[in-house]
Amino acid sequence: METLLGKTLVELQEVALSVGLQKFAGKQLAEWLYVRRVTSFDQMTNISLKGREALKAHYTIGRHAPVKEAVSADGTRKYLFEVENHQSLNFIESVYIPEEDRATLCVSTQAGCKMGCKFCMTGTLGFHGNLSAAEILNQVFEIDAIASSLSPSERGMGGVSNLVFMGEGEPMDNLDNVLRALEIMTAPFACGWSPKRITVSTVGIPAMKRFLDESECHIAVSMHNPFAVERAQIMPAEKMFSITEVVNLLKQYDFSHQRRVSFEYICWAGQNDTMRHAKELLRLLKWLPCRINLIRFHAGVEDIKNERRFPASDEKQMEFLRDYLTEHGLTTTIRRSRGEDILAACGMLVNSLTR
Repeated sequence: METLLGKTLVELQEVALSVGLQKFAGKQLAEWLYVRRVTSFDQMTNISLKGREALKAHYTIGRHAPVKEAVSADGTRKYLFEVENHQSLNFIESVYIPEEDRATLCVSTQAGCKMGCKFCMTGTLGFHGNLSAAEILNQVFEIDAIASSLSPSERGMGGVSNLVFMGEGEPMDNLDNVLRALEIMTAPFACGWSPKRITVSTVGIPAMKRFLDESECHIAVSMHNPFAVERAQIMPAEKMFSITEVVNLLKQYDFSHQRRVSFEYICWAGQNDTMRHAKELLRLLKWLPCRINLIRFHAGVEDIKNERRFPASDEKQMEFLRDYLTEHGLTTTIRRSRGEDILAACGMLVNSLTR
């Protein structure tokens, strides 16, 4: 049966008509799904019993609770969801990061990933399919409901306040479903969020132009090395769409006001944290209002080989890089790692909760 979650207002109006309801019932469905976030047709009390029975016969809501949870010593929470992809049942993980002034949810857009970045544990899963808009939104709604029920000490400020599309997968490789999910999150008929509360990541592929044209959400580019030859050795996507092409594309858009572009930069000792790399970053990003987020490398307990190939920069070198870049006009921060003990930090989502 078809899922209602992820449908637009126009589509919900068509659903209403298809089961014998009036067109205005589409707006009622949107409110039940996206504002009140019900999990059952029986909760839709302003829709007739006959209408609800007709909906049940042809549609499902599309809400599914996570099947497992892990809690980090720092309060980060990781959730495992089942997702249906063609012939096989797969899993994806999402990460809830509570803080005093916000609560960020990191969602997945694909089961696994096909980008093949050499340093990323998620890439070792391979690619198992795109998530539907319903499966993306389900992560948001289910975890927000869980977070809202936690004690104040566990949830920080409360439910989900910010979204980052930085979980499993390359969002721009599943752009139709990502844009649909973003529409639901930001449209007045649905969740009504400001797009400034949402950041979508990418390694940098041509589809990002469509995202920039059709969405007002922030964008984060996984850079990790400013030199094309060196970047290509660790990120195959460089050969398809170079970091120079990525930056040149971004320079065609206005990031001088509320919309932001940032660059994610995992630091490895002697490999991308030197003065040579710092100077190239300044040259490459000149005239582009942006921010660089320096990230400590997380090899993970199951990835000792990568720990040898990619030795993490020490804190002192990361601080040097941050200070040098900032002093030369490129705003740079060091991102605090969260959830490393439960394999929930950057690049560590490998569906470990299935084991």
